[in-house]
Amino acid sequence: MSSPLTGLSFWMFCSSTECKGEEKVTQPPGDVILTQGQTATLKCTFTTTDYNPYLFWYKQEVNSYPKFILRRSRSSADNSPEFVKDRFDAELKDSSVPLRIQDLHVCDSAVYYCDQCLCSKEQQYNAVIVYKHMTNCTHEHI
Repeated sequence: MSSPLTGLSFWMFCSSTECKGEEKVTQPPGDVILTQGQTATLKCTFTTTDYNPYLFWYKQEVNSYPKFILRRSRSSADNSPEFVKDRFDAELKDSSVPLRIQDLHVCDSAVYYCDQCLCSKEQQYNAVIVYKHMTNCTHEHI
């Protein structure tokens, strides 16, 4: 489980970034419904005037705070220890940073947000729903 300090440092980093209004992040609307073991690809496009933008993905489960998944820029790629690159990855392209979640587990069901240092005024998101025949959910840490 990630420590509260990991999330704190993420929010502090983002709040220190100046947003000029030229930044925009868009996720297509709609839920993604898949079965256990499949791969989900969540789209995220962005516009910016920054040569080296920082794009973030995070996950929010029901009745919980958002958890930092990963950060991508042209010069770096960082994942939270809880979300290893083998399962959670994103490639920063010219104007997109799609999140790929491989080998889905029921516990991956959540709302996923893409953002550029939380600059966008209208937040869009995708809910990922993973189905499995069994009813209990064990957190298989990644």
